[in-house]
Amino acid sequence: MTEKDFILKNTETSNLKNGSFSWQSPSNIALVKYWGKSEPQIPKNTSISFTLNNCHTTTTLKFSKKNKPSKEFSIEVIFEGEKKEGFKPKIVKFFERIEKYVPFITEYDFIIKTKNSFPHSSGIASSASGMSALALCLMNIQKELNPEISDGYFRQKASFLARLGSGSAARSIEGGLVVWGEHKEITESSDLYGVTFPYNVHDNFNNYQDTILLVDKGEKQVSSTIGHNLMHEHPFAKQRFAQANENITQLSKILQNGNLTAFINLVESEALTLHAMMMTSNPYFILMKPNTLKIIEKIWEYRQNNNSNICFTLDAGANVHVLFPEREKEKVNTFIINELIAFCQNNQYICDSVGNGAKQL
Repeated sequence: MTEKDFILKNTETSNLKNGSFSWQSPSNIALVKYWGKSEPQIPKNTSISFTLNNCHTTTTLKFSKKNKPSKEFSIEVIFEGEKKEGFKPKIVKFFERIEKYVPFITEYDFIIKTKNSFPHSSGIASSASGMSALALCLMNIQKELNPEISDGYFRQKASFLARLGSGSAARSIEGGLVVWGEHKEITESSDLYGVTFPYNVHDNFNNYQDTILLVDKGEKQVSSTIGHNLMHEHPFAKQRFAQANENITQLSKILQNGNLTAFINLVESEALTLHAMMMTSNPYFILMKPNTLKIIEKIWEYRQNNNSNICFTLDAGANVHVLFPEREKEKVNTFIINELIAFCQNNQYICDSVGNGAKQL
């Protein structure tokens, strides 16, 4: 599929006056990270993520035909019950990017009602779940205008549109393991949208667990967008992109053969490399907090002393994702409660696991 395949040809909207659609779309946690992109939202390296189950955004998109034709976007955003003017610029930028693919968006007044099951802007990829939910709602409108489009095309274009709002949102449409970014060893992978990991996954990774320790629920000091842009002149960027693509090759094998020791080594290395890129950019910055490091050290100690397959990963923030096989759930949960939540803000954490992707409500 190319960009041209996603341009909507039939834009006749006279029979669709108003309506609303609602979607619940999950966040995701990358195992091999994407950090660095070119326009328009093209990743510098391939990434792969677990789709989450409990961390999600619920969005309702209400639309009604404009009284007077206008090329201006008409958008109202209500986040968790309150009007949010501060959210509109990002939505407007998103609409500007996608207008050629869904030109009907200039013909309607939109009210976007949205809420998260987790703290906003705390490193749990709220833009991924939010933008993917909105993209899916917009695809419902396209489906009304073009009923003949297939379910496969519907979700593929939703991923394509979501990517133009937030790169990682491309990985929040489908469930399980999702790959975004063209890679020679991943069948049908693309820079334009996410695809489900195409090979058989070992039973060791079935219903994998992710407990998210909320070390800092505040807004990040440096946005992901700024962080990505700092990779353009980064002294280690070329090596990093090559490393990530090689790690995709290795992780593909690991996911198929079930080698948990190799999984741990690769996933933790990826997390630390992501933050190393932040600490070695110019300007440099640190998103980890002292308690982030204390949790990591505790995890390493527990793993060594208990012959466990527990490991951690980090997103672009201070919070720690604690990953472990389902068979260790009881023991690891006890460890988390007894030793780790003391390092969380207000002792807060989220128990999550790999989910099945977005669903219409």
